[in-house]
Amino acid sequence: MSMSEMQCNLKGFRDFILRGNVVDLAVAVVIGAAFTSIVNSLVVDIINPLIAAVVRKPNFSFLVLHLHGGVIRYGNFLNAVISFVIVGATIYFGVLLPLNRLMSKLVHPVAVAPTTKTCPECLSDIPLAARRCAHCAQPVA
Repeated sequence: MSMSEMQCNLKGFRDFILRGNVVDLAVAVVIGAAFTSIVNSLVVDIINPLIAAVVRKPNFSFLVLHLHGGVIRYGNFLNAVISFVIVGATIYFGVLLPLNRLMSKLVHPVAVAPTTKTCPECLSDIPLAARRCAHCAQPVA
């Protein structure tokens, strides 16, 4: 491989890495990993002790079903569901809702000129340039 081919390949790689989508994805993965530790701490340090206070067990992991020698740990599944609901609610109420509210204030809808008018006889929509209604055949001014 010649030097110019290698430089071209490196330039293509640089362009790929510096594209907005790749950088945004990398930032999202890092933030997601950090956020996961926060949610895990919330579940382990706050929610599980609250569950322990109510049901006198440390968390739902004590919930198991013994079935023909096998063990189904549906309590662990409930713990994972609780974590997922907390993550989903936090993302929705902490990120999406405020962002949508901000975007609605910043982005003003563009008024679109009407392309149709209403027939005075049958009240159906017809093109603006129409001289006769396509539905009732009445002349339209």
